[in-house]
Amino acid sequence: MTTVLSQKGQIVLPSALREKMQLEPGQDFEVFIEDEDTITLRRINHPPNRGLVDHLLACPHPFEVPQRAKDSSKTLVL
Repeated sequence: MTTVLSQKGQIVLPSALREKMQLEPGQDFEVFIEDEDTITLRRINHPPNRGLVDHLLACPHPFEVPQRAKDSSKTLVL
């Protein structure tokens, strides 16, 4: 498979590759220079709750997180 670098510095990943790897628009990648002829592109997998804390902190209404009840069960000894 081959691709071409555009005038804007963009490289299009062929559709067969995107489908095989289940790539979606907006996914993040790391780019590494291995040597003068090799560039490695690695997908960054983020947890599904990425951005949740920022979203909650942006809430326009104040809220408090209640204290957790202490667990009264005995500690397991292995």
